[in-house]
Amino acid sequence: MKNSQTHPVMLLVSRRPKPGNEAQFEWLMAEFIAQAEAFPGCLGAQLVHPGDEVAVEDTLYHALLAFEDAGSLEAWQTSAERAAGLASIAPYIEGVAVERGISGLAHWFQPRTGAQSGQPPRWKIAVVTWLGIFPTVYLLFLLLGDILAPWTLMARIFLLTLLVVAIMTWGIAPRLTRLLRPWLYPSKKNRT
Repeated sequence: MKNSQTHPVMLLVSRRPKPGNEAQFEWLMAEFIAQAEAFPGCLGAQLVHPGDEVAVEDTLYHALLAFEDAGSLEAWQTSAERAAGLASIAPYIEGVAVERGISGLAHWFQPRTGAQSGQPPRWKIAVVTWLGIFPTVYLLFLLLGDILAPWTLMARIFLLTLLVVAIMTWGIAPRLTRLLRPWLYPSKKNRT
């Protein structure tokens, strides 16, 4: 029996519309997002337009979908609603959609195979997470504050949290956990 996840999960899907088909693609994606949001277990969905990306001239659109748990996401991915939405969008996109799961914070603290067993106490995870997120958010506000000022609050929060998750997941968290490994996973002889 497979292990079911009981925490929220997110999926980031990136697609590029064919040149000249952007308006139709956006209209169909709005319908697709509405279908996803109405699906049982969906916590929310949003389409990020190329113009929403900071200092990047691109035609790539990103759909971020959040679900209550892995089972809800799997139900969506195998649903008739999703299949119909993808079929309606297919004539207007080029290339293959890129899908990436965005998992929670816990995977940052998974010990390597053969390493220490178990996870560190939650308070240590909280400290390390804060040590990574605080400077990341501060720097993003310094670098992007003026650029994002005219954006709506929801768009600013969406972009900043997306950037923080990406920076933490692929940049800061792996380095912090490696640097602080002796503190996170003290050897049995050093435990008091």
